[in-house]
Amino acid sequence: MGSFEAATKPQVAPYGVSPYQDEHLTLDFTRQAVALDAERMILTRKEYDLLALLVKHAGEIIPRHALLLQVWGYGAGIRTRTLDVHVRRLRKKLGGYADQYIETIFGIGYRFQPFHAPRFFQAHSGTSAIALGA
Repeated sequence: MGSFEAATKPQVAPYGVSPYQDEHLTLDFTRQAVALDAERMILTRKEYDLLALLVKHAGEIIPRHALLLQVWGYGAGIRTRTLDVHVRRLRKKLGGYADQYIETIFGIGYRFQPFHAPRFFQAHSGTSAIALGA
């Protein structure tokens, strides 16, 4: 799925979807399991849904409204700090790797970056961000 506006609820990974894995983080979409440095992470359902959505779209900037719609089903008119609270909890559970993996794009949303990827948003980098007005 390339657009966050295309679906209204989180999608269950089909059988056979390859897990995400780097030096520290493993995410098995089929089993809905996450491990950090080979230790299983205990996540709430929404924490997992949020992390899985970010990981599935690694390197892409995901606007706040798209995350709120996909993970919580909230429409554009809803004002809430739920997303920020869940990102903060995920970062706490990711420990010293938090800033590497979850990047805040101020005024826009969030982006998951694989372990050794560049960490800072560059407005004119040539990579496409998800459409903000879609």
